[in-house]
Amino acid sequence: MTSTTRSSPEENNYKGWRGIKRAFATPSALTMLCLGFGSGLPFFLVGMTLSTWLRDTGVALSVIGLVSYASFFYVLKFLWAPLIDRYPLPFLGRRKGWLAFSQVLLIVALTGMALTGPESSLILFVALVGLTAFAGATQDIVVDAYRIEIAPVESQAALAATYILGYRLGLIISGAIALYMAELIGWTNAYLVMAASVFLPLIAGLLSKEPPVQALTVRDISVWNAFIKPFQEFFSRNGLWLALALLAFVGLFKLPDQMIGVLAGPFYLDSGYTKADIATVAKLYGVWIGIAGAFLGGISIAAFGLRWMLVVATIAVSISNIAFLLMAHYPAEAWAFFAAISADNLSQGFAGVVLVAFMSSLTNRNFTATQYALLASLANLPGKFIGGLSGYIVEASSYSTFFILSSISVVPTLLLLMWIWHRIQDNQQQ
Repeated sequence: MTSTTRSSPEENNYKGWRGIKRAFATPSALTMLCLGFGSGLPFFLVGMTLSTWLRDTGVALSVIGLVSYASFFYVLKFLWAPLIDRYPLPFLGRRKGWLAFSQVLLIVALTGMALTGPESSLILFVALVGLTAFAGATQDIVVDAYRIEIAPVESQAALAATYILGYRLGLIISGAIALYMAELIGWTNAYLVMAASVFLPLIAGLLSKEPPVQALTVRDISVWNAFIKPFQEFFSRNGLWLALALLAFVGLFKLPDQMIGVLAGPFYLDSGYTKADIATVAKLYGVWIGIAGAFLGGISIAAFGLRWMLVVATIAVSISNIAFLLMAHYPAEAWAFFAAISADNLSQGFAGVVLVAFMSSLTNRNFTATQYALLASLANLPGKFIGGLSGYIVEASSYSTFFILSSISVVPTLLLLMWIWHRIQDNQQQ
């Protein structure tokens, strides 16, 4: 991999704690806050909040696990990311055009979910879930590319913290607020409000500046340069074996957390907690703990470097899953719920910033959307496969066994990190 070059004075201004404060003071930080909100909003609406809705209407755990495959667009977004990188829409600009398209589509799909519901036609409802996931994944592609293109590598940890703050606020709305609304005014009205909430990032995107990008030629938008060259460049820059190891490491990094994700809502209900309890603890209190973890991650990267924080984050995500055993052994106990959610969300917030900063450092800015989409897709792929089968695993054993299995799934990730440790040293610009 290429060695680190000497930083310019402007780039040095983004380093350390002063760099984080400088990044937060820019207009781009406010834009990323709103766009992060938009990215976080649909995630629970096709994930945990959706699974809670399905369970609340009597759908079996095994079916809920299979329905989660409708959100597979989040792990396949690298397939159409080259279109977004190389084929601008005929309005607003390359980034802003695709951003507006995805957000309008998201509003339409969420409205369709609200008005259909799983009770009337489960097949149609799942199709709308898939459309929502496609729109949300497309929005993510554009937002990730925008974030990387508006600032140098050294500021990515700070902007990642800003983005994740907005992302977590989106999770509060689509998690806690949606569950409160479902309890008070029903699921249909709750999802209609979620659809209306997308107008905030839509307006922010329309008011934002189009990031400066190199002008595209006819050659740039050829099939080779659009679909093949981004992947060829990644492998040639890193070498075959290191490139494969990096992709595998990114893919396994969030596995312990993702294994639990799809069954979290049903587990809370089965443990004796109400939808209001889940909203208060998991989706309100927990999200703020996640925000604290995100800022802790950004500060820690600035203070101690990215490589060591990869170690801390990997172990933290694994250990936090053990905390769910408290809820399994002490059902309906408030203290167990708070303890498990504290451990889980603090580690998730911390690890999220670390992973975003690491993936950002691996991308070539000539292929921002495509390469980052590939990495982000891989970060969700293994968990999506296993998460879809998680209902069967729990039904064949128990929740406690499942949590233990999810925790020890970190072992391959740690082995990969040991192998790539010295090989990524020259590439990590901190």
